[in-house]
Amino acid sequence: MLVRALVLSQPSHPSALSHLSAASGLVRSGDRLFVVADDELHLGVFPAAGDAPGHLVRLFEGDLPAAKPARKQRKPDLEALTLLPPMPSYPHGALVALGSGSTPQRCRGIVLGLDAGGDLSGQRRIFDLEPLYRKLGSHFAELNIEGATIASGELNLFQRGNIGQPLNGVARFPLTALIDAMEHRLTEAIEPIDVHAIDLGRLGNVPYSITDATALPDGRTLVTAVAEETEDSYADGACLGAMIAVLSTDWLVERRFVLDGARKIEGVWANVAGHRAELMLVTDADDPSIAASLFSATIRL
Repeated sequence: MLVRALVLSQPSHPSALSHLSAASGLVRSGDRLFVVADDELHLGVFPAAGDAPGHLVRLFEGDLPAAKPARKQRKPDLEALTLLPPMPSYPHGALVALGSGSTPQRCRGIVLGLDAGGDLSGQRRIFDLEPLYRKLGSHFAELNIEGATIASGELNLFQRGNIGQPLNGVARFPLTALIDAMEHRLTEAIEPIDVHAIDLGRLGNVPYSITDATALPDGRTLVTAVAEETEDSYADGACLGAMIAVLSTDWLVERRFVLDGARKIEGVWANVAGHRAELMLVTDADDPSIAASLFSATIRL
């Protein structure tokens, strides 16, 4: 069900747009929704209830070109957003946004501290993801990290496939590796604990490829995926369909939910109560003139 368009207050956007467009990751914290967009230098912040406009918080300095090809070349391509649990440096937890790693420009991450109410505390630190991503090149021919979860003391990074390289996968790291990277203590490349392939099936000849992930309380994982007509990790293509899948603790598909329409779902957040999960989903229309949308859905786990 459509909840709202991700409209921004004016003059929040540096290009004077009235909306956030390419939403790619979603986290709810307190009464706020935090949204990363893969073609922005900012984080979108929206009220979790109602339809009041959101605003942007700057993540990286500088400006991006307005023209899509040049913007695509220079953008940090933040594709994954997850919550870091409380720790000494961040007593109330933090948001962590990660670049896709699909080009050298896209190997930056950023951590933003939270306060006791779940809002941003003003703490911000940019860090290098290259030590975490370097070894993944031997597992995935075209690196494209689209989702991240933190659970049971581990960081799980989710690789998105495409027609040319249809393998989806998950790479598991100790959470300490991410913390060391955030604190600029990680300089040497680190090997993942293990890497698992994830087969989500196909829509015709087009594989479903992972676009985001969220951890479930029982240790399982929920992922979103789209069937996109593209043969590499850089070029966009037509979205033919979208789905949600529940993965077991062994990364096997337990349940699949094919979504109506062909919306490019890129971000997901789940609130679980018993055997039901209330989902929030955000979209990327691959068109800066079109606002990203927030949808809701309910599934039975």
